[in-house]
Amino acid sequence: MKLLQELFGNGFLNEKSRNELQEESVKTGKTEEEIILERRIISEDELFKLKSKVFKFVLKKIKAEEVSLDVLKLIPEEAATNYKMVSIAKNGNVFEIGMVYPEDISAQNALRFLSRQENFSYETFLITFTDLNNLLKQYRTLKSETIKALYELEKEKKEILGAVEDNLSPRIMAEEAPIIKMVLVILKHAIENNASDIHIEPSKDKLTVRFRQDGILHPNLFLPLSVHIAIVARIKIIASLKIDENRIPQDGRLSIKIGGKEVDFRVATFPTLYGEKVEIRVLDPTEGLKSFEQLGLRGRNFDLVKEAIKKPYGLILSTGPTGSGKTTTLYAILQILNKDSVNITTIEDPIEYSIAGVNQSQIKPEIGYSFAQGLRQILRQDPNIIMVGEIRDEETASLAIQAALTGHVVLSSLHTNTSIGVIPRLIDMGIKQFLIPSTLRIAISQRLIRVLCPHCKKKIIPNEKIKNYILSRIKNFPVQAKKEVKISDIFYIYEAKGCELCGFMGYSGRMGLFEVLSMTSELAELLLKNPVESLILKVAQKQGMLTMEQEGILKVLNGETTVQEVARVTDER
Repeated sequence: MKLLQELFGNGFLNEKSRNELQEESVKTGKTEEEIILERRIISEDELFKLKSKVFKFVLKKIKAEEVSLDVLKLIPEEAATNYKMVSIAKNGNVFEIGMVYPEDISAQNALRFLSRQENFSYETFLITFTDLNNLLKQYRTLKSETIKALYELEKEKKEILGAVEDNLSPRIMAEEAPIIKMVLVILKHAIENNASDIHIEPSKDKLTVRFRQDGILHPNLFLPLSVHIAIVARIKIIASLKIDENRIPQDGRLSIKIGGKEVDFRVATFPTLYGEKVEIRVLDPTEGLKSFEQLGLRGRNFDLVKEAIKKPYGLILSTGPTGSGKTTTLYAILQILNKDSVNITTIEDPIEYSIAGVNQSQIKPEIGYSFAQGLRQILRQDPNIIMVGEIRDEETASLAIQAALTGHVVLSSLHTNTSIGVIPRLIDMGIKQFLIPSTLRIAISQRLIRVLCPHCKKKIIPNEKIKNYILSRIKNFPVQAKKEVKISDIFYIYEAKGCELCGFMGYSGRMGLFEVLSMTSELAELLLKNPVESLILKVAQKQGMLTMEQEGILKVLNGETTVQEVARVTDER
């Protein structure tokens, strides 16, 4: 129990606590490292720095995505899991082995046996639980399947060319079974990991595959650069793109049945210094079309949106930066409005999801078919409800306002940071300020925040800094919202931990963080006199509007997300 003794000697534990934890270790079979981390006596980084000092092993921090396939497969998954050790690097003929318990005799014996069996030399290093877990998950995901495909490809190339590997055309390689399998594996794992985007990026010495999961890009796989051309060619073939054109960007779509469901992918190629980069947007209809409840729209915000879409005409705007879920929110509204008795027509760029009963049109700027041109044509189609993908210019803004004035429900998106910012933005685009109160029903500003994994989130008492942050924000809540918040001197929140079910990220999925500005008579009067953002905000909050940060605090207190996540998202404003 060297670590517990060291913590006792350094004043982190008193004698009673040390003895109790030692007894717990003996009774439960848990290691002292596990107990220290469970009790949050010190952080993981501090613990392993201490362990490095006590046991005289060099502590090595690693990034799972930087460990090559050949290095990782040196130690079988079963041995890696049982003995908490993984191969992390290779220097010449010597492998670097990362171990959580390098002092463990049984782990060392197992490593010596493997080295004799596989004939390799090694050097051991100390690594953390987090780094170990990040590497362990690679065995069960993309890497294991691509290792097999790469092996099969090399075998086939040698059979075809008699060990001469350089003269296969991209089209021939793209039709090889291992390349087909590799592309399918990448797409399949993107779906299974709820990725919204796939990035296939060539560099000087490798091909990197990254998934965007819950809004954050993560490197998932490193491949030899030799397969880059073949993989890109395969994607181009199934997306109906020109395989021999690599000088200019191309856009396409493909549809594949994965796991019993049809999934669409939007493909965009882009020429770079080291070859074509491919970006693939995952358009899973089961993920894209959601209800308000699934989006995280609740309480007063939910009521305001429901009330606004009941009106027979008016402008409904969804605002926020790229990737904040604006289109998803608009689709959710369309699903509610979609009835046999109304004609709904949309003009989009691009059409992300097909909605039965809705007439959807894709703009084509290259032939002069813009949002403005499309909106003019829509008005000749006898619509009840119109959705314009985005208001980008003065002409489109003016047409949208006129459509709302003439008895149509108009839905659209706008790039502003806040719901309040919609009003000065429309004025900047040439809209007369007296027209705004009579046309604008609501402005919905939003961000996407990661949701805590329900299987591993950990209940904690916040430290003083976080506690003061929460209390200071509650202090500025609108009166009604403040009454609904029940908080005592000691309260609990949750933090991200990480487990196998969430890929050791601590988060699983995303939800919206909303700020809804509803047009009222008081606001309308203010807009006609002095439409300054600070004054609009003051009046809106007096009427009960929560800012996104304030709504985020409510979600923290409900155990849905973390303070860090709210701060990350709202600091972007």
